[in-house]
Amino acid sequence: MAYRMLIDHMLKAPLRGILCCGNIVIDIMVRPVEQFNWGTTTWVDSIEQNLGGNGSNTSYTLGMLGVPVRLLGMVGQDAFGEQALSILKAGGVDLRWVRRSQAATTTSVCPVNSAGNRLFMHRVGSSAEVFPEPIEFTSAMLAGMSHFHLANVFALPQMRRRAPESLRNAREAGLTTSLDTGWDARGRWLEDIAGCLPYLDLLFLNQDEARMLSGFADPDQAAQRMRSLGAGDVIIKLGAEGCAVYPEDGVTRVAGFPVDVVDTTGAGDCFVGGFLAALSEGCGYLEAARFANAVGALSVQRLGAVNGVRTRGETEEWIRSRLESRP
Repeated sequence: MAYRMLIDHMLKAPLRGILCCGNIVIDIMVRPVEQFNWGTTTWVDSIEQNLGGNGSNTSYTLGMLGVPVRLLGMVGQDAFGEQALSILKAGGVDLRWVRRSQAATTTSVCPVNSAGNRLFMHRVGSSAEVFPEPIEFTSAMLAGMSHFHLANVFALPQMRRRAPESLRNAREAGLTTSLDTGWDARGRWLEDIAGCLPYLDLLFLNQDEARMLSGFADPDQAAQRMRSLGAGDVIIKLGAEGCAVYPEDGVTRVAGFPVDVVDTTGAGDCFVGGFLAALSEGCGYLEAARFANAVGALSVQRLGAVNGVRTRGETEEWIRSRLESRP
């Protein structure tokens, strides 16, 4: 039911646009870093500044894939804020609802090891100020939009309290809805997210997040638990193994694309952007999952969250080339 509602609604919207809400970050990527040896100097191959943040990564991916996308968020009045906005604008993201803060733009320092694993040292900055009240979906904000996506409520301190009402408002405004959970650095997990679940058509989470929220390591059990708590259809990201989609009537598992991994930063956000982009074009879950796996696979082959994102045509050609080369 949630899937059919989502597809029908997206196809009726004139521009099939997606309204995305989330943090906007500049990531300082350092690679390779295998360990920290305090009091010493480590030589590395790369130190780069790149776009990061769940809201900006997902929005940029959607824009690059040709989907009309509008971002709600906040940056500081500093060089990092200007850099983030410049990259997002180049990706085709509508930035009219991005606000400016006196606080510094949200920033992460991201050491990445040779296997592509990373950790984040995160300054919340401007993300701490945004969304002090539930989102009110005005006619200007809604113009051309058919779907509302909330990218990582846990990264937005004030949105933790406002997310259920914001999602309810989105539903009442006629939008379908989705949420990508993200990692909860505060460890509150279900305590802060339970109120959101009844207002979700789609719930995205990775395997670790699913375990923390549901109490089950097995994806099937985790998805069943989240659905029992009120969520609509559940999509669990399984990293290199691909993903599993759980509608009302079963499960669809779609294998990932084997690639050489440089950096996994942002791959989950790019996956979500790919999945929503495919749905906005009328694809079913199987095709959307395969396309999203490809977008994520392209992402991890480059340093930085979105540097591997390609256009829709380029992504589809990459998928064809990979499928043709399989034995």
